[in-house]
Amino acid sequence: MIRDPKALDALISGVHDWVRSTAHPAEDLVDERDEVPAEIVADMAERGYFGWSIPEEYGGLGLTTEELVMGAMELSQCAVAFRARVGTNTGIGSEALVADGTDWQKRTYLPLLAKGEMTGSFALTEPEAGSDASALTTSARRDGDDYILDGMKCYITNAPIADLFTVMARTAPDTPGARGVSAFLVERTMPGLTTSAGYKMMGQRGSPVGEVHLDGVRVPARNLIGGEEGQGFRTAMKVLNKQRIHLAALCTGPAIRMLDMAMHHAESRHQSGRAIADFQLVAALLADCRTDIEAARALVLQTARARDQGRDIALEASICKYFASEACGRVADRCVQVFGGAGYVANHSSIERYYRDIRLFRLYEGTSQIHQLNIMKQMRRARA
Repeated sequence: MIRDPKALDALISGVHDWVRSTAHPAEDLVDERDEVPAEIVADMAERGYFGWSIPEEYGGLGLTTEELVMGAMELSQCAVAFRARVGTNTGIGSEALVADGTDWQKRTYLPLLAKGEMTGSFALTEPEAGSDASALTTSARRDGDDYILDGMKCYITNAPIADLFTVMARTAPDTPGARGVSAFLVERTMPGLTTSAGYKMMGQRGSPVGEVHLDGVRVPARNLIGGEEGQGFRTAMKVLNKQRIHLAALCTGPAIRMLDMAMHHAESRHQSGRAIADFQLVAALLADCRTDIEAARALVLQTARARDQGRDIALEASICKYFASEACGRVADRCVQVFGGAGYVANHSSIERYYRDIRLFRLYEGTSQIHQLNIMKQMRRARA
């Protein structure tokens, strides 16, 4: 659903130009420092990138799902760190609030997230609760007007730099599975909350991922999302279904960027007096890349429109994330192949960095194998 085509065109055009004028020249610096420079973060905040999907009444742009994924496909045509820096605020880090937050919670936190004055983080995964999130053991015990949270979360994007954590915790210890899980808004300044340093990872330098430790953290009851116990897992599923479409778009942008780099190389690199793009087997690699990209783009847009229409997209969201992340991996592999030896040597091209960065796409927000199982489960449910 596109509300104002002219305004959206202006937004997309602005993002397109920003990626090429600001993000691309800074990619090596981000890789070297392992952080996005503060002046670039401030620039993104000034441009409203932190609040894309936050409602306008709370200072965001209130983008529909279709508008959001179109913006995401543009913003992600650069190193992953740039979109990850704003991505939790305009996606997984604010969506629980937008979906199920109380009026007080929305008025208190959404304007700060929209302006980039707070960085959000979604703390769900635990060492023994990843793909089966309902198995989490982080506890939340009621104590008067507060809850006491104890536990540990891992593999949390932006954990080392976040100010506000959406924490999934078990409020009903005797209730197994999803029914006993609630969601809480936990501020970094609350005593007992600590985070690890960022992990040393295969790729995605500049996008910190780490652990969240909760040791007797006292959280006011008003920070229970929605004000009702036992609704946390339902909230998480709302968040994850939308985020899977969003992430599928964020897989498609890097694929577009990698193909552009490979096309440039194939047209400028010569062998036997000819551009290597003229050789049929190289041309076939590039054609397959474009085909995967167009299929992913069409699937993402179709699913985003279905969500905007209010349809149940649990099946389609899984298909989106599964296909787009796998397609991005195929594109990365082919593009390195087009570069040949230069694609493996960091001195010659940044394509090797993109290759490492995008490998994570097939793991987070549900591995490809989990999505295959979920797709089958949803098909059987529909058939029944």
